[in-house]
Amino acid sequence: MHLILRYLKNYKKECITAPLFKLMEVVFELLVPYVVIRIVDESIPSGDRGLLVRSFLLLLALSLIGFSCTLIAQYFSANAAARATGDIRKDLFSHIQSLSYSQLDRAGTAQLMNRMSVDTNSVSQGINMGLRLLLRSPFVVFGAMVMAFTVDRKAAMLFVIMIPVLAAIVFTVILAGRPLYTGVQKLQDRLLLLTRENLAGVRVLRAFRREDDEKRGFTDNSAALKQAQLAVGRLNSVLNPATVVVVDVFICILIYRGAISVGSGSLTKGQVIALYNYMSQILVELVKLANLIVTLIKAAIAADRIEAVMDTPVESDGTVTEPGDTGIAVEFRNVSFSFGGSGKKVLDGISFTLAKGEKLGIIGSMGSGKSALINLIPCSYEPTEGEVLFFGKDVREWDRTALRKLISVVPQRSALLSGTIRSNLLWGNEEADDRRLAEAVAAASAEELITADRGGLDARVEQNGRNLSGGQKQRLCIARALLKEAPVLIFDDSFSALDFATDARIRKNISALPWDPAVITVSQRISSIKNCDRIIVLDNGTVAGMGTHDELIAACPVYIEIAESQSAAGEEE
Repeated sequence: MHLILRYLKNYKKECITAPLFKLMEVVFELLVPYVVIRIVDESIPSGDRGLLVRSFLLLLALSLIGFSCTLIAQYFSANAAARATGDIRKDLFSHIQSLSYSQLDRAGTAQLMNRMSVDTNSVSQGINMGLRLLLRSPFVVFGAMVMAFTVDRKAAMLFVIMIPVLAAIVFTVILAGRPLYTGVQKLQDRLLLLTRENLAGVRVLRAFRREDDEKRGFTDNSAALKQAQLAVGRLNSVLNPATVVVVDVFICILIYRGAISVGSGSLTKGQVIALYNYMSQILVELVKLANLIVTLIKAAIAADRIEAVMDTPVESDGTVTEPGDTGIAVEFRNVSFSFGGSGKKVLDGISFTLAKGEKLGIIGSMGSGKSALINLIPCSYEPTEGEVLFFGKDVREWDRTALRKLISVVPQRSALLSGTIRSNLLWGNEEADDRRLAEAVAAASAEELITADRGGLDARVEQNGRNLSGGQKQRLCIARALLKEAPVLIFDDSFSALDFATDARIRKNISALPWDPAVITVSQRISSIKNCDRIIVLDNGTVAGMGTHDELIAACPVYIEIAESQSAAGEEE
């Protein structure tokens, strides 16, 4: 709950006003039975219609004032909940964006999505209900007991006995319910992960006819979640009936003793009715309190889960913001790397240099460590051993923002957001004008995407570029990267969906870029890297060969094997 309290500090006015008006509503509500006593014991027996009308108008006034207080309290509580939750969601998203790739891998996409959606909604509901009822319900319970003492002390002792019994029932449910809710949340994370994976890979599932297997897996996990939710439901189902039974028992005792007292003259009919009203108010508020407790348990668990993400320390940022005076853009010094400290090395003993303006190609079979290698350069992951230098400075010493401004990456998987071609290209340079955008598109050989009949730069891009082919998406991503005019360009298998002619044309345009960047091209096609100044051949995370195309084709068995396989398939130019 520390998280919730920390964010509610910014909305002290709402947090004070909402409970205050709720307490004012309670005061007016507790006065109603006193007016009833006056009506039953005075106005009706005496036939005083004037007193009856005045009492009725007083009841009406109390109701209207209480209703107004309720509206004001609900407005401020909803306002505080919405605004505080908005701040939590904003800070949570910002913190997630600052986490490294390795931290995101450990957290998992499904869990982070749940934190941003389900958990923040639970917190919002908990804040809203808590501000409205957390003080109101106990105040009504104890206020009704105090008012009962003003009516009749002997009868009020029933309240003194009843309230501890009800409190014991409520707190037993709280203690038993918290671990069950935690289990439900974990199962929801798992189910969301399965759903996300199935929706993302629906084409692959259908291609391999794995729908039935995935349906069974989803059904099993859904059944586990159902059983956990049923366990929670069974526990919660005990709370309301138990409180109602206890209160009803005491109401029966009250009516029985009240009838005897009325007969003996120690109590009036109006006083018995007032005591009954106070006990009924306690019943209603305890039902509300029971539901509130369930909501607060969910909110507390959700807040703990959000806080666990927000307390994840951001990996230390360096202070270097400017490149050193060196002609070497990138240097690897005996670098090794393993994911998540697993001990299994994805890269082992990698060493090479990349000078300004130099073109470096990286090739290797699937799983040889190509993508892992280039992810070390912008410090998306940190090396397990050795050093990665960027313009003479260890990447771990760089300010991450400054470092990544100097690197332009076209990822293996093309990433486009719904919007327009212009809005997607402006990621690379927010200040680029239409002329510069058109030049970048032309350099990426994507001019046909911005023709007038398509809508030019304002042509629509659907979510994840669904209305574009794989090659069109890759070319737009390349254009976006070129707009950045970074001194280091990295292409992570970014030409895989292009035909050989388009591939060659784009590589020729990149070679003619006026700022002469250092270029790293990762590819599985020799045709995409054969003209690079140097080529690194990776095999199981180690350097199997390094040199020009001619040098490798003469002396590197791994490179020769790749060349022969592609030549046999008719892929090499």
